[in-house]
Amino acid sequence: MYNKLVNNEAKLAVIGLGYVGLPIALEFAKKMPVIGFDIKEDRIEMMRNKIDPSRELESEAFEGCDIKFTANIEDLREVDFYIIAVPTPIDDHNLPDMGPVIKASETVGKVMKEGDYIVYESTVYPGATEEDCVPVLEKESGLKYINQFKVGFSPERINPGDKVNTLTTIVKVSSGCDEESAENIAKVYELVVKAGVHRASSIKVAEASKIIENTQRDINIAFMNELSIIFNRMDINTFEVLEAAGTKWNFLKFFPGLVGGHCIGVDPYYLTHKAKQLGYHAQMINSGRFINDSMGGYVAKQIVKKLVKAGKHIQNSKVLIMGITFKEDVSDIRNSKVVDVYRELLSYGVKVDVVDPYADPEEIKEEYQFEMTKNLSNDYDVVIVAVSHDKYLNLDENYFESLTSDNALFVDIKGIFRDKINRLDYWSL
Repeated sequence: MYNKLVNNEAKLAVIGLGYVGLPIALEFAKKMPVIGFDIKEDRIEMMRNKIDPSRELESEAFEGCDIKFTANIEDLREVDFYIIAVPTPIDDHNLPDMGPVIKASETVGKVMKEGDYIVYESTVYPGATEEDCVPVLEKESGLKYINQFKVGFSPERINPGDKVNTLTTIVKVSSGCDEESAENIAKVYELVVKAGVHRASSIKVAEASKIIENTQRDINIAFMNELSIIFNRMDINTFEVLEAAGTKWNFLKFFPGLVGGHCIGVDPYYLTHKAKQLGYHAQMINSGRFINDSMGGYVAKQIVKKLVKAGKHIQNSKVLIMGITFKEDVSDIRNSKVVDVYRELLSYGVKVDVVDPYADPEEIKEEYQFEMTKNLSNDYDVVIVAVSHDKYLNLDENYFESLTSDNALFVDIKGIFRDKINRLDYWSL
């Protein structure tokens, strides 16, 4: 398979062209003909015009790429090597939603032929590829796993908004269903990943390696968030404590914050779901998830307490939230925990305005059913810098004071304005 691809005797396709799939498709398209498939025709049309719907890549990234963007399943019949990079979200009950990856498997199963390779990049619990996806491929294609088609798993490691640690500069983990496929898949990825490929011993090991990356971060951030709750009661600043503790060489530098997005705030639930199926209740992971999922409500309650203490009438109070995306310098609003702060404040009758230089107002309206603010006022009782966007970093206290009423509160979720706010009442996690 590797030799066929490099000699242009086989064709590669990427299924799902989101923030993970599109960069992969474009990198491979610099080496060989690629078909980029997505079910959303409007997104396909944008990419044909060299526009990244996720707003991560510039138009230059499309230059020099031999790629055909399509939403037509018939175009996939000429493909020999499939990479599936669709989302794996959770539902309203924090249970894994395998719907997108199962549907992608059905799509590929309908067009695949004997000898084809299918590699999954979507983050799943260990065992999902072979236990949930392979049976779908077999059913739709009528072919037998391993004997007539090969499957592998190579977890995505793309960090949205990061221009340094990119697809080509992060070591890729890969795996296959047998020795032949494992080596072929690794060599294919080595064509585009300059940092090299780590060959995992099995598909399950590769699946597990990905899911614990984000679970580890989730647990460490949960510990920081718990510390911030404790230190708030002691009236000491958490970031100052961490700065002092961080002078020791082996102290792990994690920080408190709102943990959202489609990775750290989601992936641990896939692992705890699988653990529960195996009869084990994952205590530490679940505890970390509870703490992190509660932080939006905690922040809002602390703000309300401070408004009351300042003698403000809650239902007459106005709050400005700056930043609604799930992390800094990205447009992605999925699973944003800033929304939890917004909704909790609304539940107290507070008037809340939201602005963000990166978020799409239409996406916000569709996803969260509220309008972003176009015109700021000058009488906010609270200003919350919820996301540390680069466009906020150089703002000073004079600017924030121009937005506020007397005796206003400044909330600095990420602690980026520590020691820079002296006149406004300052609070951070």
